[in-house]
Amino acid sequence: MQSPLFNYGEQQSQERYAIQNPQLLRVALNGSDDILARKGAMVAFQGLVDFDGEYQSPNQRRRGQVTGESLELMRCSGQGTVYLANLAQYIHIVDVDRDGMTVDSSFVLALDSGLHTEILAVDSEYGISGSGKYQLNITGQGKVALMTSGQPLMLSVTPEKYVNVDADAVVAWSTQLRVQMQAQTQSTSITRRRGSTGEGWELSFLGQGFALVQPSEVMPPQNAQIGGGLRGQFGADGQNRNNAWS
Repeated sequence: MQSPLFNYGEQQSQERYAIQNPQLLRVALNGSDDILARKGAMVAFQGLVDFDGEYQSPNQRRRGQVTGESLELMRCSGQGTVYLANLAQYIHIVDVDRDGMTVDSSFVLALDSGLHTEILAVDSEYGISGSGKYQLNITGQGKVALMTSGQPLMLSVTPEKYVNVDADAVVAWSTQLRVQMQAQTQSTSITRRRGSTGEGWELSFLGQGFALVQPSEVMPPQNAQIGGGLRGQFGADGQNRNNAWS
């Protein structure tokens, strides 16, 4: 059999995390260090690999329900190679250091099992669409695989140059940055988007670090159904109800 499809063979790499292609992650397991991946993200694997749901304590489940910031993971262990993907999103590998990284859990594909995660509140008395009032903080030393809709923009934040980003487009930022939600709106109601511009809540970053933004204000909805109706627009669980998807 002959086909141009055979040009898309496996990429050989000595790295634990490697980009098979821009939308597919290759992870090598050596039998000692497990990884945690988004539930259902495995598209293929080779070798003796086990997949198991990652346990969440009652307190963790309760915090996820209250804050809406919850990351359901599976543990991948054994010896072999695992290929991970989610809705053809672009994948990026990040080395987390002791300073930590704050991220919307919707954009996490996989991470080293030795990293620590906790839910943090963003400084505002109001909730915002998309990004949410709460975020996931990741600390320790290890790697995280993030997803974006399209190729992202990395913005540098310095004491001389602060950065404002749309709350629906931000993916992650340096934990040490000072963050404030704001809506510079002429509207009499803060719950409405800014006047007639279509712009609403934004995050303002100050300090020294980075802010990562994707070129989209919405991720494809999980479990979306083709066609019209709420399930086609927001996904089966309505997770994108604050955004427009077409």
